[in-house]
Amino acid sequence: MQTTFSALSSKFKLAIPKSVRQEMHWAAGQELAFIRKGKAVVLMAAPTLQQLRGMAKGAHTDHIREREDQG
Repeated sequence: MQTTFSALSSKFKLAIPKSVRQEMHWAAGQELAFIRKGKAVVLMAAPTLQQLRGMAKGAHTDHIREREDQG
């Protein structure tokens, strides 16, 4: 794993280094998710609806909190 750096611009924009874009197969227009982990931030490609399809298959919905709160 190689460490690369990029500076935050005065307009709060961040350029992703070419080596990272190529390694991650990111292209212009790619949606990215910023996930806070304590004092760090994880940057990852946002999943598409197609990638999320079937993700909760077989999930048990017997005790969903929102349903219990509706009283």
